[in-house]
Amino acid sequence: MSSIVQQYIDIAKKRNPGEPEFHQTVEEVLKSLEPVLEKHPEYIEAGLIERLIEPERGISFRISWVDDAGKVQVNRGYRYQFNSAIGPYKGGIRFAPNVNPSVIKFLGFEQIFKNALTGLPIGGGKGGADFDPTGKSDGEIMRFCQAFMTELYRHVGPNTDVPAGDLGVGPREIGYMFGQYKRIVDRYEGVLTGKGLSYGGLNGRTEATGFGIVYYANCMLESNGEKLEGKTVALSGFGNVTWGTALKLKELGAKVITISGPDGFILDEAGINTDEKVAYLVELRNSGKNICAPYADKFPGSKFFPGEKPWGVKVDLVIPCAMQNDIHLEHAKQIVANGTKFVCEGANMPCTNEAVEYMMENGVIVGPSKAANAGGVACSCIEMGQNAGHTVFSPAQVHAQLKEIMVNIHDSCAAAAKEYGLGYNLVAGANIAGFKRIAEAMMAQGVV
Repeated sequence: MSSIVQQYIDIAKKRNPGEPEFHQTVEEVLKSLEPVLEKHPEYIEAGLIERLIEPERGISFRISWVDDAGKVQVNRGYRYQFNSAIGPYKGGIRFAPNVNPSVIKFLGFEQIFKNALTGLPIGGGKGGADFDPTGKSDGEIMRFCQAFMTELYRHVGPNTDVPAGDLGVGPREIGYMFGQYKRIVDRYEGVLTGKGLSYGGLNGRTEATGFGIVYYANCMLESNGEKLEGKTVALSGFGNVTWGTALKLKELGAKVITISGPDGFILDEAGINTDEKVAYLVELRNSGKNICAPYADKFPGSKFFPGEKPWGVKVDLVIPCAMQNDIHLEHAKQIVANGTKFVCEGANMPCTNEAVEYMMENGVIVGPSKAANAGGVACSCIEMGQNAGHTVFSPAQVHAQLKEIMVNIHDSCAAAAKEYGLGYNLVAGANIAGFKRIAEAMMAQGVV
């Protein structure tokens, strides 16, 4: 690694102490960009990297709300607007107890490159709060969402920053936030994506992230002379992304045999390959209990492994869809030992840098999350266009656009890696392809 790249990594660590997730993603991206910076010294002279790793704006705010017992609760909210060189800030809102500046910055930084890879006019941002929706009543969630938007509304808008959902933020939460925004600003506009179909939402948005992951994984396999049909797959998580991924894998003839939750993982060797089983993932998520154990009670023959992760199960394809840093080095060693050839990242940064390096050094082909799970934000941008044009797209129109976008993302990652002599390295290719688009826009707009 060159001294200039290490210098930028050191700057990020010094300016953002105690933020390991942010340090991790900056290091992962910048290491890939070394050959680009050698070829384009003008990027260094223009201070492009220093500007890229510093958010354009960071907002932290108090959220005061009243629970069902009449007690005042206080949470902390965030929105980091990282880069608007190619369009308004775009990225989800996450409600989870572990939300902090490091987590939001890592997600926002990743979002810059992910959004650039789609080829659509959207910049990168992310937000959230350290609020845990698990076990909360509808009334409590509504009051929290309204309090959250009462603080956030002045910083977002259809041409400024368009948030979407993320962990802990689904259609219910989006609806409550949209209603509060509309009440405050007295305008009906596309300030949020992931809305319900009755008020401007996009047909096919719910399954978009999962479907996009499978389209990307399919490109990975086909580029290496294989196909999804007949392959066994290990998924983690059991939420919206896992559900969409399982649905499309079933449709293409692959067999999903694991899901997981905070309580452990499910092994269903018969396959999560019926409409009833896939639909039950939605029921599990909507229960509000955040556990996957009931699956084993519902479907005889499946097994529940409490407190464990599914990465020791022998499969052809691994798709982690739960959360960041789900696969550590010890799990990577299990995956390699099992002979798994493909890992396609469904969640945001689900593998540690050490895990990715070990897998790639041992012949595993890794599809990076910033490319593989970009289908969700791509469809969010399509929803923005639908709202701006006051029209409605059909599911067929949406799915056709989604598939084309995901194939183009894969091809641009592969082409960028090849251009810089890196072979079929999709991890580096994704960082390079996304960066090249952002860099061109930033250079054109001067020092801002």
